[in-house]
Amino acid sequence: MPRKRFQTEEIIQKLREAEVLLSQGKDVATACRQIGVTDNTYYRCQKEYDGIRTDQAKRLKELEKENARLKKLVAEAELDKAILREAASGNF
Repeated sequence: MPRKRFQTEEIIQKLREAEVLLSQGKDVATACRQIGVTDNTYYRCQKEYDGIRTDQAKRLKELEKENARLKKLVAEAELDKAILREAASGNF
């Protein structure tokens, strides 16, 4: 069975649904079964997205993407510096 990847908005919606079910007195396993995720997925998503609104989650994903891009640029710049340093020392 192929894995389903949920979008951030879907994850937050499912966490809210689970929260409602838990407040109605259902246990975590039953709530997870009704929203269609495993217990592990529920706990992992709750740890990452609990208390976050949809717009905040979108902004978080944008910042993570930008951070990855900037890290890549810094790594490339450091590589260029190392190459120039080696060429300037005459050890080639």
